[in-house]
Amino acid sequence: MSYIDGLVAVYGRFVSLPWQKNLAAQQRVWMAVYPPEYERRLRLHLPSFKAATNKSGHPWASIDITTAFENWMASHEYRDAYFEDPELIAPALPAFFKHLTDDLRSQLAKHADPNGVVGLLGAGSLFGLGAAVKVSALLNEVSDCISGRLLVFFPGGHEGNIYRLLDARDGWNYLAIPLTPNGNSR
Repeated sequence: MSYIDGLVAVYGRFVSLPWQKNLAAQQRVWMAVYPPEYERRLRLHLPSFKAATNKSGHPWASIDITTAFENWMASHEYRDAYFEDPELIAPALPAFFKHLTDDLRSQLAKHADPNGVVGLLGAGSLFGLGAAVKVSALLNEVSDCISGRLLVFFPGGHEGNIYRLLDARDGWNYLAIPLTPNGNSR
């Protein structure tokens, strides 16, 4: 069985368990952790995640933030200046983060089913955008909009409660439930 097939199987068993009510928003986040080199394979298996979710009686929706930065940059009035001198973009990254947060909050509001799962793709695309744009900060900003469960497809690693996007050195401590093919979930 491949790593992604194993991840789908673990997810299928996990999503079918009874859901605990009255959890803190951060505890309604599930992290499907996988090696970054499996990104394309994971995307090919998205229908399997949806099928596992639906089979367990929960509706499925997905949100992809992979191109959020490119779309924001393409419509930015100073984009040409940023391309000429990329160092100028650093002060604008908080504005991108606010745009991303607002957009994700809006999309989560469209899928406000307390029995549903929303899959979030594209976390890896935030890597390298600096301290102003982090997955941990994004999840903290939108956690109050999670009605059911948010399944974050997370290319990286985790040990305990420490998550490392794209296996970078810096990690963060988060209350999300990790899902891996070997069944390491709390």
